Amino acid sequence: MQVIKVADKVAGSQKAFEIIATGMQANAKVLGLATGSTPETLYQKMVDSELDFSQTTSINLDEYVGLTADNDQSYHYFMNQHLFQYKPFKNSYVPNGNASDLDAEAKHYDQLIDDNPIDIQILGIGQNGHIGFNEPGTPFDCGTHRVQLTQSTIDANARFFANEDDVPREAISMGIASIMKSKHILLLAFGANKADAIAKTVNGPVSEDCPASVLQNHPNATIIVDEAAAANL
Repeated sequence: MQVIKVADKVAGSQKAFEIIATGMQANAKVLGLATGSTPETLYQKMVDSELDFSQTTSINLDEYVGLTADNDQSYHYFMNQHLFQYKPFKNSYVPNGNASDLDAEAKHYDQLIDDNPIDIQILGIGQNGHIGFNEPGTPFDCGTHRVQLTQSTIDANARFFANEDDVPREAISMGIASIMKSKHILLLAFGANKADAIAKTVNGPVSEDCPASVLQNHPNATIIVDEAAAANL
């Protein structure tokens, strides 16, 4: 595990962009993408760049259950707003949280990952150490699955909705085993509210109590943190 400390979110996003650009020059063809506020600056750098993604496949981590792709709180919509409308990919996959059979959708999504091995997977991290929507207690051998969101995750996401009652209580997410198949994992964390989770991820025991700690077992994991997120290292 490599930890890269930077001054702030802008510097961290620039470093992540450089890693992605270098990977694409080395023939990386599949990018695993995340949503939320953490990667927004990275995506803007991708939009502003001259990188061509037209021969690149993207596979997103997760999606809320029950939201249609055109719902402005869905992760389909987020990706279109922040990246895809400006930089179209050859193929872009986001879980279908509105599928009639979510278990079948999860199996289908894991098959997509097997058919398109992820070269570089972008991750954020929750305050409780979750990656994707893999909450504490999620088995490390879990594939893509339906998730009941914890109250802390609902609270953290409530700022994106008109009120907390509108926040979905379920999601469909790549599992930890699905994420760990990626050839290079790139986790970004910015802000003091991520400091405890980063300390447990980097220095704590590898435990399902902190899902991100599993990255200690990955052969090529890079963590980019700003000074505030690195405060407890």
